[in-house]
Amino acid sequence: MTITETPAPSASPAQAAEQRWTPRLWGVLAVLCAVLFLDGLDVSMVGVALPSIGSELGLSTTSLQWIVNGYVLGYGGLLLLGGRTADLLGRRKVFLIALGVFTVASLIGGLVDDGGLLIATRFIKGLAAAFTAPTAMSILTTTFPEGSARNRALSIFTVFGASGYSSGLILGGVLTSLGWRWTFLVPVPLALAALIAGLVLIPRDKPAAGGGHDPIGAVTLVGGMLLAVYTVVTAPQRGFEPLTVGLAVLAVALLAGFVIAESRVRHPLVRLSIFRIGTIVRANASMVALMGSYVSFQFMMTLYLQDVLHWTPLRMALALLPAGLIVAFGSPFMGRLIDRYGTAPLIVAAMISLSSGYVWFLVTAGSRPGYLVTVLPAMLLLGGGFAFGFSSIMAQATDGIDDSEQGLASGLVQSSGQVGTALVLAVVTGLIASATTAASVSGSGDFTAFRPGVNLVTGVAVAGLLLNAIAMIAARSRRISA
Repeated sequence: MTITETPAPSASPAQAAEQRWTPRLWGVLAVLCAVLFLDGLDVSMVGVALPSIGSELGLSTTSLQWIVNGYVLGYGGLLLLGGRTADLLGRRKVFLIALGVFTVASLIGGLVDDGGLLIATRFIKGLAAAFTAPTAMSILTTTFPEGSARNRALSIFTVFGASGYSSGLILGGVLTSLGWRWTFLVPVPLALAALIAGLVLIPRDKPAAGGGHDPIGAVTLVGGMLLAVYTVVTAPQRGFEPLTVGLAVLAVALLAGFVIAESRVRHPLVRLSIFRIGTIVRANASMVALMGSYVSFQFMMTLYLQDVLHWTPLRMALALLPAGLIVAFGSPFMGRLIDRYGTAPLIVAAMISLSSGYVWFLVTAGSRPGYLVTVLPAMLLLGGGFAFGFSSIMAQATDGIDDSEQGLASGLVQSSGQVGTALVLAVVTGLIASATTAASVSGSGDFTAFRPGVNLVTGVAVAGLLLNAIAMIAARSRRISA
């Protein structure tokens, strides 16, 4: 199997003839987009509500990260299993069951009064999303053939994610003013409506005829991923004490056992040869750079603007909104850009914009960053990076993959994004937690305590840029020499 870097493949005339976008096809895409919208809505609304949650439930900055990382832990730990389960058991069945669990967990999260229970509901929602996200993606990529039709569908898909994120910022600011619980309860009726629509519109599919189950791979992968993410997330709090080292060793042993098992079983959960495809490896690394840096930066800005500068939730949401608007208005054009230029140049452009946003922030911030000079330009550049990057990375990660492994490929790249988010956010939190508390108490408005975290996310973005730029230059040199 050969994966080309540029240009992206176009649908054949036969595919174009078959791919008429009927009302039912639009309806299926609408259901999938609604779920991504809910995911973006949930993430941004909860992000806005973090300081209010911490104040009411008495949670420290270190504990607050678990509101984010509890979700990420469940999401990142089971994404690969979720994608492969959809391939094996049927995408429609897995999608609807997981969406039902997500709906119930959202309802419970809005009713609990204990920080630990709230984090537990976030973990359960992450587990559910680990099945809905790759399944939605695999339904999309198996419904729309590779080429212009899929690129168009992916760009629409991304618009709804960005719209959910942007809407969540504003809605989160309004709802948090009424009470943070509403940020958990409002998604419930929306998720229920998507569930009912999915039951009606998504066509039934059959489990993979030639596949098989891999219980050893499932146990070692899930156990290893959960332990690895948990160890990294908790290491900054505990330090390198014997428990931390022991958990790390056990996580490595389980993941090593998974690799050994996958090379020997008849029907592996993950076909290891997929990692021989350079574009897929780079797509996964790029998603780590994109999601890990962006979510961590938003976490820092949320705490700084609300806890240190004492901005209201709505004012803070409006300050961060431009990035989401850039994604929402820019993503509809991504399908055509991917068709014309391919994924590699667009991913490089995304990483340039992303890195420039962080560098601009660091250069101009000083001890108290101003909004018009520092925050607004940075958010516009970050929005541009996300708009160019997300659709292009997702297209690169699934191009050329057989329909029977679309769940695996989409689960793999989304897992990279979530695990990358957990790793970067855990280190960022370890760097700034105690200093952020001191700055909040003093009310000085000093950003100095957050600067190490911004340095880290800048380094992550620049690493993603270098990886993709070097690969693109090397590919062009090979074509010229040939």
